[in-house]
Amino acid sequence: MKKKKVSSAQFLSLPALCIYFVFFVYPLLKGIGTSLTDWDGMTSPHFVGLANFAAFFRDSRAIHDIKTTLIFALASAVLLNLVGLIYALLMNTDFKGREIARVIIYLPAIISPLIMGYIWYFLLQPGRGYLFYAGKQLGLPDLIGNWMGQFGSTMGVLVFVNVWQFAGMTMIIYLAGLQAIPSELIEAAKIDGADRIQCFSKVTIPMLMPAIRINVITNIIGSLSVFDVIMSLTEGGPGYATESLSIYIMRMCYGNKTGYSTAVAMILFIIILIPVLISMRITRQKD
Repeated sequence: MKKKKVSSAQFLSLPALCIYFVFFVYPLLKGIGTSLTDWDGMTSPHFVGLANFAAFFRDSRAIHDIKTTLIFALASAVLLNLVGLIYALLMNTDFKGREIARVIIYLPAIISPLIMGYIWYFLLQPGRGYLFYAGKQLGLPDLIGNWMGQFGSTMGVLVFVNVWQFAGMTMIIYLAGLQAIPSELIEAAKIDGADRIQCFSKVTIPMLMPAIRINVITNIIGSLSVFDVIMSLTEGGPGYATESLSIYIMRMCYGNKTGYSTAVAMILFIIILIPVLISMRITRQKD
């Protein structure tokens, strides 16, 4: 019986597979095991089965955090793709200073989200922020108002800051997709009588599907696992109104509930995995 030879591609992929196992598969399996215990991070863990998962769904604060995370993710993912595509379409045209405009739009994305959140907090802080004093000098002391007083306005500010910072990153991917579309396709569509809207919907969007897939998946993952911008702007407040699941996991872990926080991390992993798989399936079918 002949022995199956290992190809050079399989051999060269072994380091990547080892890294994948060490940094993803093993931590995932370890996390699943920890989530089934009552480990507090110090003493010996005891197996409790699915008790941590049951406790999570009985916690009204945790359920509210799911709602907050989903609202933030839905609004951010949609606006990031919409604003990023508009930026890309504008930056794909010829005008003076285009390169500088691209740099300015992308620049916020290279700054730490935590630092960016603090910058916006110093600008928007109710009663003490820079924009408050600027409005006061203009005779408009309530120009910003107490945006932290209501859940809707607070979430609006969080989404705005997140979209403002990362729309440039989305723009770069869409811009690369637009520049990869052969101009002959657009010209052929125009010759066949297609107007600008038809060219965009029938030619540009289908050709952008790989870029759309990348942006949708990365924006879903980033928005559902949001931590920095909320922590720096509101710290999850007022109260726990804008607390995300990532912040909830951190606070439970520091509260000597390591096993429970790991169970919540597993739930967050599933919450992220489901929309990612759905979006991959939908965009692949469209492609």
